[in-house]
Order: sequence, then C-alpha cells, then structure tokens
Amino acid sequence: MAESETRVTEKVQELERERDKGTPTKPGRPPTVADWMTTYLDTICAPQVASGKMAPRTLDDYWSKTRNWIVPRLGKHRLDRLTPEHLERMYAVMFEVGKAPSHVLKVHRILSRALDIAHRRGAVSRNIAKLVDAPRAGGDDNEVEAFSQEEVRAILREAAKLPNGERWTIGLALGLRQGESLGLCWKYIDLDRCEVRVWWQIQRNAWKHGCPDPVKCTEGKHRRACPKDCQRHRHKPDCPAGCTRKRHVCPPVPNPCPRNCTGHARSCPQRVGGGLVFRRPKGKSRRTVPFPAELVPLLQEHRARQDAVRIAAGEQWQDHDLVFCREDGRPIDPRHDWEEWKGLLRRAGVRDARVHDGRHSTGALLIEQGVNMRTVQEILGHSDIRVTQRYTHVASPVAREAARQMGSALFGRTDAN
Repeated sequence: MAESETRVTEKVQELERERDKGTPTKPGRPPTVADWMTTYLDTICAPQVASGKMAPRTLDDYWSKTRNWIVPRLGKHRLDRLTPEHLERMYAVMFEVGKAPSHVLKVHRILSRALDIAHRRGAVSRNIAKLVDAPRAGGDDNEVEAFSQEEVRAILREAAKLPNGERWTIGLALGLRQGESLGLCWKYIDLDRCEVRVWWQIQRNAWKHGCPDPVKCTEGKHRRACPKDCQRHRHKPDCPAGCTRKRHVCPPVPNPCPRNCTGHARSCPQRVGGGLVFRRPKGKSRRTVPFPAELVPLLQEHRARQDAVRIAAGEQWQDHDLVFCREDGRPIDPRHDWEEWKGLLRRAGVRDARVHDGRHSTGALLIEQGVNMRTVQEILGHSDIRVTQRYTHVASPVAREAARQMGSALFGRTDAN
C-alpha cells in the first residue's frame, strides 16, 4: 500500500513539474513510436503530398526509413518513454552495418520532425531528439566527383552522335538535374534571349494499391505464402549473417523472393499513383537559367529533327511539348536515360559516374572559370550556399592569382609556381 502511495505521489509531482514548465501531456495512454510514426506519415505528411507541399518520393523515402529502422529499433517503446540513449543506440547500429552518415542523418531528421509535431500537439512533454547530437553527414558524403574540362568535351563529342544527344549538352551546360532535363518543355526555352525556365521535372512515383483489400491482392497472397518470409528475413535464424531473434544486428540482405514481395503493389491490377509524372521543382530549384549562344543552332537542329519524327509517328505521337522525348513523344524513362549515360561514358573513355555527377561537373567548371559562388548557386538552383561551397576544392583563376601575388610578396617572385 505504501509503495502504491509513493508511486502516486511521484506521478503527481511529475505532472506538477510538467504543469509548471507549461508542457503537460494529454490524458490517456501515450502512443508507441510505431503508432505515432504511422499517424505522422499517414495523417500529417500524406495531405502535404496531396497539396503539393511535399513530393511523393519524399514521403516514400520517409516510409522506407521508418519501416527499415525506426519501427524495428524503436517501434515498441512508448513515445513518452523514449530516451536519447534509444536513438544513439540505433544510430550506432546503423553505422556498424555500414550506413552512410547522410543516411543516418536523414533518419534522425525524420524522427526529430515527427517528435517535434508530437510535442506541439501535446503527445509528449519534449522532443528528445533535440537532446542528441545529430549525426554529421561529412567525409566522403560531401566529396564532389567532377569530370575535368577535357573529359566533359570527350563526353559531348560522343553525345553529338546520339538522336537525343543535345539532352547531355544542355544538361552539362546548365547543370540540370536528370528530372529537370527530361521534363524540359519547348515553351520554356527562349532562343532569342538564350534563357531556359526550369519549371517542371519528370519523376517516377512508386505505385500504390488501388484494390479494396491489398492483403487479398494476387501478389499479396504470395507475400504471406513466401517460404522465406521476405519482409522479416533479416530477423530469422537462416539469415546469411547468422543473426537470431535475440541478436539480429546484421547488415540488410537482398530480398530472396524472385517475385519481389515488398514491391508487389506495382503488380496490383488496380494500381494507382505511380509511373512517370510531371512535378514542379521546389524552392530555388524553380529558376530561369541563361545558356551559351552556341547552343542555339544545336537546339534549332534538334527541333527540326523532332518535327520530322513527329510527322512520321502520325497518330501515335503523344504531344507533351517535351524537348527530349521518345519516338512517340512520350517522356524518356529515367532508367533508360541512366543506361544511355553509362554507355556514353564508356564510349568517351572516361571513368564511370552517376548521372548526377554531370551536374557536379558543371558546378566545378563554373568555379574553375572564376564565376562568383552566389551566381553558381543561382544557376544550379541550390537552396543553401553551403551545398554550392562543396565545389570550392577547385582552384579558380582568382585563387591562382592570389597565390601568385603571395609568392611575389614573400619571396620576391613574379611568376606562379
């Protein structure tokens, strides 16, 4: 009896402390982390996607990181009993299995944002994620892999031999993202003023179930019947890393199911919301960019060839006003674009790289030519100048001149060595 009274007294004192701080929690049993993350993503984030405030792929990424890390590691904890040590242990495990610092930082930000909303709505008295030092996305994550001027020219020479080769010329000249290049429309190109309005981009959204009961969907039945239990495989005794339910800290393993259980929504006969879509860029990504006058004749020739293809296609042509498109006018699949880029690099005799590294090369070349950092930020559409500053490893002519002057001042030299 005395123990019960002591516990009640402690609880009353705790509530009084929260009242005095102005942070009382709502009555009732607080949700678990898994429950709150579901509420946060389905009830708070999903409407933002519908209104255009959040990109569909961003929500998909939030769900992916929540399913893979937050729920398995923290999901059973009550929201009000979550501690900084819980988060720090999860981050330590992520680093142990080889996750990049940027990946860990994204998980931290997703969780911190969800806890911040929970705090504002009275579900918890504080956001404990703010008591944890955020993982730093440093090291190799911030290194820019850019092509040299000679390598870019070799790539452009090979690109000139392709039907849509101007796609790479424009992309490298303006530093466009892949989706921005593939979503570029003729009405947004001003050949007289040599300007491009980057107002749309192409994205591939993940498919979602359109059937009333996804569990009973044809592919859903297979997910439940899979002998290796694909979705929970990493927690099974037969995991290649040798983990068990008591100790299942192991690196993620490839999905052993030949029918890709976890992605079965794309096989739903009533699937919705997926495929290639047009989307407006966010923030400073929506911009007007000038381009070199040398591109004008190339674009004119490209449009003339495209007009001939359109006439030959006849009724099969689907007009989206795209600058770069397939032979029937439809958008180019980013996967096919990626494959073309890889082949282009091989034929040009340069190292293998991501499509996005072409954009990095544009930034590096602009800095190398002495272009002001703020101007480079405007051209590339970076929302934060710190992103642009990753290109400062390139020695610009201004920096070389400064080195020459320092050499002259210290050693009496007039030449740059």
